Amino acid sequence: MTLDGLAKGIVGKVTVVGGTGSFRRRLMELGLLPGTQVARTGSAPLGDPLSFLVRGAVVCLRRDDARLVEVVVAG
Repeated sequence: MTLDGLAKGIVGKVTVVGGTGSFRRRLMELGLLPGTQVARTGSAPLGDPLSFLVRGAVVCLRRDDARLVEVVVAG
């Protein structure tokens, strides 16, 4: 599953960070590293961007960018 597929309030664990070059590096600088827990906190009124709680900070990503991060639902 990708990050954009998480429902509000669900916690996932990052498995793969996609993208290329400086954009992939930027996602990782925001805290989206393999093994990191991420919780979906909401979205804008029209559904884009999405907001996530990552390492104690709220991070907003466009839906297309969130599709580059693969997660598994934490049990």
